[in-house]
Amino acid sequence: MPLPTGPTSSWMQGLDFPSRIFGDFGGNDYELYEEDDEFVLTIEMPGFDRDEIDLAWDNGVLNVAAEHVAEDHGRKKTYHRRFRFPKNIDEDAIDATYTNGVLEVTLPLEEGATARGKTIPIES
Repeated sequence: MPLPTGPTSSWMQGLDFPSRIFGDFGGNDYELYEEDDEFVLTIEMPGFDRDEIDLAWDNGVLNVAAEHVAEDHGRKKTYHRRFRFPKNIDEDAIDATYTNGVLEVTLPLEEGATARGKTIPIES
């Protein structure tokens, strides 16, 4: 199976590795955008209970993990994805809600936050 060739934002490259291996399964289950000095991340996670979802913030990376075991069918459903952010986040103000199978996480930017990294010149 060839790797995707579509355009991808440079700061998101490599963060969707499982869906590249296993095809599109789980590849389009989230939306991430920047709006009004914050990032907003929404993830479709039907079938999980709120207490089965774990969020962790570590040095610019949001880790989302969930596990659900269907006792009647003996099946286990898991979800794991990491999101790296290109600007400094006010980690004390991160907020999350889970409603009707959709997790929404708001990540406010630190005041005066600018893009991290550096521009690399391209030579001809």
